[in-house]
Amino acid sequence: MWTRLGRTAVATALALIALAAAPGGALADPSPAKVRAKLVKLNEQADQLVERYNQATEAYKKAKKKYDTLNTELGRKDAQAKVLRQELATMAINGYQSGPLERWQGFAFQTNPETTLSSIASLEQLAQDRAAKVRAYEATTKELRDRRAEAERVLTETDDARDKVRGEKAKVDKLVDEQTKLLRRLGTFQTGDPNSPGIQYTGPASGNARSALQFAFAQVGKPYRYGGTGPGSYDCSGLTQAAWRTGGVELPRTTWTQWAWGASRRVPLDALQPGDLLFSNGLGHMGMYAGNGKMVHAPQTGDIIKVVDLDDYWRNRLLGAVRP
Repeated sequence: MWTRLGRTAVATALALIALAAAPGGALADPSPAKVRAKLVKLNEQADQLVERYNQATEAYKKAKKKYDTLNTELGRKDAQAKVLRQELATMAINGYQSGPLERWQGFAFQTNPETTLSSIASLEQLAQDRAAKVRAYEATTKELRDRRAEAERVLTETDDARDKVRGEKAKVDKLVDEQTKLLRRLGTFQTGDPNSPGIQYTGPASGNARSALQFAFAQVGKPYRYGGTGPGSYDCSGLTQAAWRTGGVELPRTTWTQWAWGASRRVPLDALQPGDLLFSNGLGHMGMYAGNGKMVHAPQTGDIIKVVDLDDYWRNRLLGAVRP
């Protein structure tokens, strides 16, 4: 009897262990609370990684733009150098065909002193012109060499930035996959509508802040996408940059650079005005104050651009504010 019960207990225990270990098993799935807690941690990690990815992307874009500009300048300088080389070659040929001796013979036996002096002046002017062209050629080729060295240095920076972007993107993609799975498990994943008409802003903002907020509210319902700068999707700093551009202010691209840009424009959190930029601790996320205790922002993967209450949760996460 005891043996049979013992075997039954063991079998039951083994069955429960197998059920818990089985993919999709009832005991294998953590509770919604644990899933949400894990999602919060993933979101915090993703915020930091996305920001680093954006920084690396901007570094690459700037380095590539600088390299392309230098390349264009190199092309122009090279063309100038070719023209100078041709002029010097022509002068050398002419000098060989009618050298100094022949020229001196030409005016040495002239009886008119004025003609002789004029010929000497012409020779001196020719020598000065030739010397000036040589100097111009040397200066142009030196600048060309310096520019080429600078272009090569920038190209190296560009390659480094590109490698950094690739590495950060791979990390972000992995986190995005994890976030997506957890959100789908919770049934809260939102794809958003890239063509969402948004909502109307009716808050207290005025002037260029109102223009910025009207734009931001018109994006409500569109999906969050890391690295997104519109028009169908945005990340947090991409949204604030695009919004304030319509308000006549050109913000830098990333959360970190927008915070640094606003070093002299910081405002206390208890003195917020509509349009102020709000930055989270760690600078992984940001939004825009809409007035009346509201914030508009592009939250994270699997979510949409939305307007939320600036409640205790958000206020406790805030590092500071900047007024563009």
